[in-house]
Amino acid sequence: MEVFIPILTMAVLGFLFSIGLSFAYQKLKVEEDPKVEKINEILPQANCGACGYSGCRAFAEVVTQGKAVVTGCPVGGEEVSIKIAEIMGTEAGKAERKVARLHCRGDNEAAKNKGLYLGITTCYAAHIIGGNKQCVYGCLGYGDCVDACPFDAIDMGDKGLPVVDEDRCTACGKCVEACPRNLFELHPLSQNIIVFCRSLDGGAAAKKSCKNACISCGICVRACPEAIALENNLAVIKDYKKIDPEKIPAIEKCPTDAIGQIEKEETNEG
Repeated sequence: MEVFIPILTMAVLGFLFSIGLSFAYQKLKVEEDPKVEKINEILPQANCGACGYSGCRAFAEVVTQGKAVVTGCPVGGEEVSIKIAEIMGTEAGKAERKVARLHCRGDNEAAKNKGLYLGITTCYAAHIIGGNKQCVYGCLGYGDCVDACPFDAIDMGDKGLPVVDEDRCTACGKCVEACPRNLFELHPLSQNIIVFCRSLDGGAAAKKSCKNACISCGICVRACPEAIALENNLAVIKDYKKIDPEKIPAIEKCPTDAIGQIEKEETNEG
């Protein structure tokens, strides 16, 4: 009998607690907008974070709350944006497709080595101890970006630089995150003038490390001062929309080909 009373007491308390929790759940639960599930179903389920949220469902939730635009999924592209807009009862509008582009031309022929690297063969590890190239700003060539890309849109070319397949690229941004030297950027597809360098070294030092480095000569700046400037020894495109197409030939007089149209780079020997 002495054992039975505590057992019965615990059972009654457990029953009362369960009723209380059930009541609290019914009162406090938040009804999910049915649009969330509809939008989530048409999303690509890549969960890549390119939209700026933790995954596809999280993106679906903020869209229904009006905190994200219907064109916010770069992986799904225009087709998915139109479907989301239909669910939300809005217009998708035009969102120009973006692709990842590499800001380096320091391949095995252009960039000089400073020694033999025998460490862990990842860009992240090599970056920590400086890698094997004289240029401390350029591509290390161990393919962290290739491994990070969930869409098989990046391969290593024959000359040791990653090559982006723009047809496969979804602008998910994984390569941007993976590169320890911040050499990748996401650009609108139509934005075809690129500075293929990140070196902040002065002209002579930069050219000594890589024959394709920006040597801060200022030719591109003088050709188009309204759009291009020199910052810390490096040409920087400040406003792509201000680049006059007629000035492109003058911009491309760069003696090291450190700036130019993407068409010059997209066909890789590898």
